Amino acid sequence: MTGTTHPAGPAAGVFAGVDLGATSGRVVVGRVGAGELRLEEVGRFANTPVRLPSGLHWNVAGLYQGVLDGLRAAGLAAGAAGLASVGIDTWAVDYGLLDADGVLLGLPFHYRDARTARVAERVRDEAGARALYRANGLQHLPFNTVFQLAAAAGSAQLAAARTLLLIPDLLTYWLTGQVGAEVTNASTTGLLDAATGAWSRRIAELVGLDPALLPALREPGTRVGTLRPEVAAATGLDAATPVTAVASHDTASAVVAVPATEPGAAYISCGTWSLAGLELDAPVLTEESRAANFTNERGIDGTVRYLRNIMGMWPLEECRRVWAARGLPAELPGLLAQAARAEPFAALIDPDAPDFLAPDDMPAAIAAHCVRTGQPPPRGQAATVRCVLESLALAHRRVLRQAAALAGREITRVHLVGGGSRNELLCQLTADATGLPVVAGPTEATALGNVLVQARAHGLVGDLADMRRLVAATQPLRTYRPCGDPRAWDAAAARTAAY
Repeated sequence: MTGTTHPAGPAAGVFAGVDLGATSGRVVVGRVGAGELRLEEVGRFANTPVRLPSGLHWNVAGLYQGVLDGLRAAGLAAGAAGLASVGIDTWAVDYGLLDADGVLLGLPFHYRDARTARVAERVRDEAGARALYRANGLQHLPFNTVFQLAAAAGSAQLAAARTLLLIPDLLTYWLTGQVGAEVTNASTTGLLDAATGAWSRRIAELVGLDPALLPALREPGTRVGTLRPEVAAATGLDAATPVTAVASHDTASAVVAVPATEPGAAYISCGTWSLAGLELDAPVLTEESRAANFTNERGIDGTVRYLRNIMGMWPLEECRRVWAARGLPAELPGLLAQAARAEPFAALIDPDAPDFLAPDDMPAAIAAHCVRTGQPPPRGQAATVRCVLESLALAHRRVLRQAAALAGREITRVHLVGGGSRNELLCQLTADATGLPVVAGPTEATALGNVLVQARAHGLVGDLADMRRLVAATQPLRTYRPCGDPRAWDAAAARTAAY
C-alpha cells in the first residue's frame, strides 16, 4: 500500500468512520482485530439540500456539526482507551472553494443542480469527446466536477478562490487544518489524468480553472494530521487523535469491502446509485469504452474501478417519498411483497434517462416515460415497484456484460453490496437477469471499507486480499441463484435497448 503507516496507539483496534451519503450521514465505531470486524453506529443525521436563489446547495455546515456530534459519541463508545483514528468518506464530484484565508466561499453546489445541463455538452464538444476520454477516462455525466467548474467560470466566487477541496477533503480540513486531495475521490472529478494519476493541467485550463487551486494528492492510508484544538474541545477527543485518509469516495470504500475471494467477480455497489463494474489493474481508454460510457476511477492500491453509474434505488425511494406524502402505503417490505406477485415485464424504463434525475413526482415521471416509449404505464404501486426493480436488474445485466467484453474479462459471480443488498427482490431479479449467482452483502460495505483502511494503516490487517477475507469471514452474506426464464429476460433486454 502507498501512504504512511503510523504506529498503533493504546486503542489501536477502535476506529471512527464518518460516512456521508446523499440523504444522510452517520458515524460508526469499528473494532478490528484477529478474526474480528464489528461496526456500531453511534450517530446519524439528515443530509437535506438547501435551495437558494443561486441554486441547489449542500448544507455542509450542518453536516459538519453532525460529524462533530457523531465523533463525540464515537469517543464515548470507544471508552477510556480512546479512538485510534478517524476517517471520512462521502459522495463524489462536489466541492467547496476556500479563499486566501482558508474560509469557505459559500455553500457547495449539489450535483443535481441544473446549472451544468448545457455546459457539459459544450465542454465535450470543445475538448473533443475522444480526446477528453483518453485524458481522464471518465463516464460522461453532466454533473462531473469538471463541468461544474466550467459552469462557474468567470464567477466572482471562483475568482476569489485559492483552494478547491472535495467534500471529504473539506471536512478533513476543518478537523485538522491540513489541505489535500485524496486520490480515489479526485479521480471522479474529470481533472485527473487517467494514465498518470496526476492532476491534468491541460483539462483544468480547458475549463478556465487555475491549476494552482488543486491541492496535493494523497493516497488512502496516509496520516493527514491530528485534531485541531477547537475540534478536540467540541468532541471531547484527545487532540492527538489522528485523522487518516481513507478511500474517501464512498464507492471506493465500498469496493474495498467487496468479499471477493476468488477470480471472476464483478461488483455492484447499490444505494442511491448503482455502481456496477470490475476491479482492474489499468484503465480501459479505448474508443469502444468511451462509446459505452464507462468510467475509470482510482481504487485502493493503484487499482482501477472500471464501472458505469446507473440510477440505483433513487427512483424507488422517490416513489416512496411521494406516496408517503399522499398518505399511501410506503413501507418497503409491503411494497416488495406486492411487487413480487405483480405481472413480470408489464412496463420497463431506462433508469438512466434524464427524466429520472430530479423530478418532483417520480411515479408521474415513470408513467410519462412509459407512455412516450409506447407502453401502458404501471397501474398501481406494486406495478410501479416491479417496473423500477426489473428495469434496474436489466441495467445491471447490460452494464456488467459490457464491462466484461470491453475489459476482456469473464464474470462468474456478482457481489452486490450496500443498501440494495437488503432488497431481496432486487437481488433475485439481478441474479435472474444476469444468469449469475449474486452474493448479497455486506450492507455496510462503505463503512467497513473506511474502517479497514484505517486498521491497515495501523498494522492490524494485511493487504487487500486479507481485508476481503476478513469481510467474508465476519459479515452476513446471502447467495441468490438464477431461477427465472432466460428467454424472458432476453426479450425484456431487447425491449429496453430501444428506449
